Amino acid sequence: MPSEIVQELAELTATNKKGVEALYEAEVNLARTESDLDKAEAGAFISGTGSVAERQAAAKLACSELRFERDLAKAQVNRIRTKIKAIESAIMAQATMAKMMQAEMKL
Repeated sequence: MPSEIVQELAELTATNKKGVEALYEAEVNLARTESDLDKAEAGAFISGTGSVAERQAAAKLACSELRFERDLAKAQVNRIRTKIKAIESAIMAQATMAKMMQAEMKL
């Protein structure tokens, strides 16, 4: 049983490290999609005609697909963060179990 807990802790730690790398990649992707959206919106606004409100609305419409991609990138970042928190909770639970087993063995 103690070796199983140690094994589980090692696996959770390794998974957590992968999660940190995945989070970095997702954040880079999010930054890229936000930059693409900003550039496209600015370009559409500048090339538009009409009042400011009309140009803003036209730019927003023209960039709806990029906005959707940005929103998906945000969702990916949030999902990875949630998974990392769950893994960290599992690590804490396993560590607590290990301490409890250690205390029982001393009795």
